[in-house]
Amino acid sequence: MGPLSPLVTTLRRTPPLVFAMAVLATGLVVSSSVLVKGVRRGNDTITVTGSSTERITSDFVDWTVDVARSAPTLQASYQELQPEVQRTIDFLRQQGIPADAISRNPIKSDKSEVRDSRTGELQSTTFTTRQQIRISSPEVEKVAAVAQQIGELVGQGVPLTINDPAYTYTRLSEKRVDMLAKATRDARLRAREIARQAGSHIGVITQADTGSFQITVPNSTEMSSFGSYDTTTIEKDITAVMGVTFRVD
Repeated sequence: MGPLSPLVTTLRRTPPLVFAMAVLATGLVVSSSVLVKGVRRGNDTITVTGSSTERITSDFVDWTVDVARSAPTLQASYQELQPEVQRTIDFLRQQGIPADAISRNPIKSDKSEVRDSRTGELQSTTFTTRQQIRISSPEVEKVAAVAQQIGELVGQGVPLTINDPAYTYTRLSEKRVDMLAKATRDARLRAREIARQAGSHIGVITQADTGSFQITVPNSTEMSSFGSYDTTTIEKDITAVMGVTFRVD
């Protein structure tokens, strides 16, 4: 952060400070940014933005693969699907995924028709039956490894659509409280230094505004004013922002 003195624009009596949460529009992870419109003695206030960032490790994974079979009749597509679903489940079990972590979503079927473009006469009908297999587990690393290996089944002829695992953090509510407290402390340190440059002192907190949380891939610069939650990586960065208004003594 550059010299602090330019941030304090005036020491005369001016309207109370300030709207600090604009940091979300300019860069939530730029922890050095501080918005200040004025500092003065008496009952005036100063509002600054504090932030805190930590690296967290996902503790739960939700992953799906879709198995599908097509045939001229609905019955045939269903019958051909069943052994492929079983082969997929057997593979997951062989890789160490427990049975209680594996579930099957309801079977779905679609019908497609091919017609003569000139006469509209029906030429063929194809039924596609599919079933989604879901893996939900706290064994994040194990499931991630299996997701890298399941492509072997495709090589063996199993008609799979492999979706990306979604990695999440289940203790986010607990972490949120801790992160906000750290962001508030960060705001106090900044406000104290700004006030010191102006020959003033920081008093009690008069208002605190919580910004949106950003959960991103490590070292990401992406952000959203509504908050973000990346599920593509096991390791994540979580950033919290607080706009805190202090009385200036």
